[in-house]
Amino acid sequence: MLIQLAADLRGYVYDVFVTRFDLWLVFGLAAQLVFGCRFIFQWIASERAGKSVMPLSFWFLSIAGGLMTLVYGIVRREPVIIFGQGLSTLIYLRNVVLILRERRAPRA
Repeated sequence: MLIQLAADLRGYVYDVFVTRFDLWLVFGLAAQLVFGCRFIFQWIASERAGKSVMPLSFWFLSIAGGLMTLVYGIVRREPVIIFGQGLSTLIYLRNVVLILRERRAPRA
């Protein structure tokens, strides 16, 4: 049973990462990398501030990674990715609008 499971797993990994390898797979992996980098920026900003913060760069990386992943989902015809990233990207954009509005508001 374990031998068959190992063979099936090997076949699955080969199919996903070798047989289906193309430039869109590279683009999708790059999108995930950009999207993941936002957590590094957030972590560094929080460590510097000594508290949990969301820097503006977090939201810009969220938008870039979200849009890239959305394009990947559209090209690959993945409805879960299209729905999830489409909605998430709108939320990221709204957060940037709120931050910029707050920065432009006169200080009381």
